[in-house]
Amino acid sequence: MAKTPAWQRKEGKDPKGGLNAAGRASYNKANPGKPGLKPPAPNPKTKADAGRKASFCARMGGMPGPMKDEKGKPTRKALSLKAWNC
Repeated sequence: MAKTPAWQRKEGKDPKGGLNAAGRASYNKANPGKPGLKPPAPNPKTKADAGRKASFCARMGGMPGPMKDEKGKPTRKALSLKAWNC
């Protein structure tokens, strides 16, 4: 039985939201030919990173779904938005 990639398991997810380095590496390996995933840019220093941040915040902020789960904990969506300072 094949093991699922790290980006789909807990080992590849950052507890603060998004993917950690291992998760990004496994996603990039599983999807050759696509542009590679980059780490978050919460405090952009370049114009390109500022554009990435604006795009991510607009795209992710409009996603359906709650910001807190039934136990009152923030969802992965909320954690990702916080990691990007959206």
